[in-house]
Amino acid sequence: MSRFVLRGGERLSGELTAQGAKNSVLPILAATILSRGVCMLRRCPRLRDVEVSLEILRYIGAAAEREGDSLLVDTSGVCRRAVPDALMRETRSSAIFLGAILGRCGSAELSYPGGCELGPRPIDLHLSALSALGAEIRETGGELKCRGGTLLGSDVYLPMPSVGATENALLCACGADGVTTIYNAAREPEIVDLQNFINAMGGNVRGAGGSIITVEGRRALHGGKYRIIADRIVGATYLCAAACCGGEVRLRGVDPRPLSTVSGALSEAGCTVKSGEDDVFLQSDGSLRSIRPVRTAPYPGFPTDAQPVLMAALLKSAGSTVFVENIFENRYRHVDELARMGAEVRVAGRVAVVTGREHLHGARVKCTDLRAGAALVIAGLQADGLTRISRIEHIDRGYESIERDLGVLGAHVRRETGT
Repeated sequence: MSRFVLRGGERLSGELTAQGAKNSVLPILAATILSRGVCMLRRCPRLRDVEVSLEILRYIGAAAEREGDSLLVDTSGVCRRAVPDALMRETRSSAIFLGAILGRCGSAELSYPGGCELGPRPIDLHLSALSALGAEIRETGGELKCRGGTLLGSDVYLPMPSVGATENALLCACGADGVTTIYNAAREPEIVDLQNFINAMGGNVRGAGGSIITVEGRRALHGGKYRIIADRIVGATYLCAAACCGGEVRLRGVDPRPLSTVSGALSEAGCTVKSGEDDVFLQSDGSLRSIRPVRTAPYPGFPTDAQPVLMAALLKSAGSTVFVENIFENRYRHVDELARMGAEVRVAGRVAVVTGREHLHGARVKCTDLRAGAALVIAGLQADGLTRISRIEHIDRGYESIERDLGVLGAHVRRETGT
């Protein structure tokens, strides 16, 4: 078992180059199944979820290898339509392979996916979207058996802008005859990245970034090279860390627009934030103030994945800040761990109120999910004494090396192994 040991109280200063977006590379890896050539994906982070996706690709017959931060994927040899339960349970994002395999092979067999326990994230939206394209789906003993027959382009209406359902519908539509229109589609930058990748491979997808996406199916997709966008949540994490610790930090290789809601909140809290064409600069004296209520919402609203790290940044702020979590019902699981460090956070249903304290103290805490773990790291950076964080495998699912990156900025974070 590994854990992080942090010593708080250091200012953070320096520059970081953003890692590739986990939530882009995973659906794009699934999309390579639709290609008949070799795809080179640049800026791919070394994460467990990425490795699981590569294992799934290899299992169904693809060749996949890493060269530095690039992945080479050859899906010309894909020959299996089923993914083992053990691989599906590794990550929630494995559900995205359903639409891609169905789109290429006409049928697919998968079990229900795993991932962080953030409350119900039903796959029903995915299945209804695939059914609208002609897929016949049977559920038996936790397994999904999909038969496409002849997939036909159609109008797909999503009752809510689910990212996963949008991606699955888009990928499946690439293998359907005719044109598919997805209404109430998710608008996240990662959806735009998926569209751009498919188009770079010879596809014809339009409208991503808006609520209506059109997909021309049955286009022959070829291989090629593509660069993954920067991870906006990792970027938000480091900006929040610098905001509460004080210092000057520049993130390079990022599009500042997807970070605007987080940057705006930190500006309101007292930081100076300046955005360039592909970088974001933050300056803070470490003395933050409370801000207006933060309400999570689908993009372009405030991202639910950034809620825990912003909350952690405001634990010593002057005044009280209200958070309203509108996406996941179990997104406050980190609050009990923060309380061990002296934080004052009151939770009632989907609402949490953070009242700033003058001091936080180091403690032994444990990660409950990926973003909660990042919040504990930020709290530890501003706490007096040592903080020991266990179950950091959750953090490793989304951050290539959070201890390395924070160390570059001057933080004292080390990884320990053993009992």
